[in-house]
Amino acid sequence: MDAPRLGSLSSLPALEHPELLAAPVAAALAGWPHAAEAGVVEIDPDLADTAAMSAAYDLPMSVGANCVVVSGRRGGEERVAACVVPASTRADVNNLVKRSLDVRKASFLAMDRAVQETGMEYGGITPLGLPGGWRVLVDAACLDIDVAVIGSGVRRSKILVAGRLLGELPGAEVVEGLGR
Repeated sequence: MDAPRLGSLSSLPALEHPELLAAPVAAALAGWPHAAEAGVVEIDPDLADTAAMSAAYDLPMSVGANCVVVSGRRGGEERVAACVVPASTRADVNNLVKRSLDVRKASFLAMDRAVQETGMEYGGITPLGLPGGWRVLVDAACLDIDVAVIGSGVRRSKILVAGRLLGELPGAEVVEGLGR
C-alpha cells in the first residue's frame, strides 16, 4: 500500500525507515497488522510541536492527534494511560480521564519520567510502543481524521496514518469526548 500524503508532506513507508522512529516505536510498528498503512515524514525537530508544525507545513490543526501521558493512584497502585486526542482539544484529565482510570486525582506524568519510561523524546511521544501495562485511551473523534499526524517517538519526524486505525492500536480503548 502507498504511504499516506498530507498536504505538501509525502511520507515514506514507516516500516522501511526505522531510522526515523524511536526504537520502541519501530519495534511496535513491526508487529502491528496495519503497519503497511503507516507513513513517516521527516520534519525540522524545532517544529515538532503541533502549532509550530501546522503553521510551518500549512497543515490544519484538525489533522493532528496529540498524545499525553497521565497517571493517578488508587489503593497504592499507580495507573498510567496515554491519551490520544485531536490537536484542537485538550485531554479532559480532571473528569473523563480520572474516571476512566478510576483514580481520585489524575495528572500529567513528569516529563523526565515519561521520556525515560517510553524510550521516546519529549514532543514525540506516541501511542505506539508504550510500556506494557499502560492503557491507551483514544478519543473517538480521532477515528474520523482522514490522515492523522501522530508522534514517531522522536522530534525529527511524524507518523501519518488513517485516523480510523488509531482505534486499532495495541490496547486502544476508544472513549467518546476524551478531548475537550
